[in-house]
Amino acid sequence: MDMNLKPVTASAAGIDTGGEEQYRILIDSITDYAIFLLNPEGYISTWNTGAKQIKGYDAEEIIGKHFSIFYTKKDVAENHPAAELSKAILEGKYTEEGWRVKKDGSVFWANVVITPVYNKDQQLIAFSKVTRDLSERKKAEDDLYRAFEELKESEERFRLLIEGVTDYAIFMLDPGGNVATWNHGARRMNGYEAHEIIGKYFSRFYSQEQVEEGFRIMNSGRQKSTADLRTQAGAIGRTVLSSGQTR
Repeated sequence: MDMNLKPVTASAAGIDTGGEEQYRILIDSITDYAIFLLNPEGYISTWNTGAKQIKGYDAEEIIGKHFSIFYTKKDVAENHPAAELSKAILEGKYTEEGWRVKKDGSVFWANVVITPVYNKDQQLIAFSKVTRDLSERKKAEDDLYRAFEELKESEERFRLLIEGVTDYAIFMLDPGGNVATWNHGARRMNGYEAHEIIGKYFSRFYSQEQVEEGFRIMNSGRQKSTADLRTQAGAIGRTVLSSGQTR
């Protein structure tokens, strides 16, 4: 079926797009962002549905209050809210992330954007303030950081444990067969200092005869501890020390 559809303008549909009421309805329909206006002194003059949802206040409770009500006691004591307005005027916009306080006293991690609003004569008449709740993202970042720190602590404990072993040479090889770590036992048993051997190919621990017999090919590309290597070496021959002697 052939349908000849033509675009219909808002005015033809009877919609007054220039009216403040349409703008207010648009802003009020947004629920993921708290969007409201402050007068030049920082007192709240408008309130949208998103602001109620994020901060917990009904419009009649909060309009007319100073916006510092959303800040922690520490921020208020440091005059941080007023500093935000000053920076917004100076820089054209102020953006930050930080803790904000809800009606019930709980805090949430907020992304805040404050923008000065001027009339046609360039006189300051208001500030627009847009706030987004990023608490879930903040928690995910904090959890990731905490897990990373715990992993580092665990690795450090493991490293200290391995380094403290002196009766066994324990070390790691990278996938290419080069020495990647070196403990005190490896130093005592093989004679190399860590700076002398790390990065070197592990075949130097074996005689030329062993290498020619295929020991290097059999083991290349595998990560092993010295205990693994010495077990195999015992079946083939002796290990070569840094002095050139064999064990």
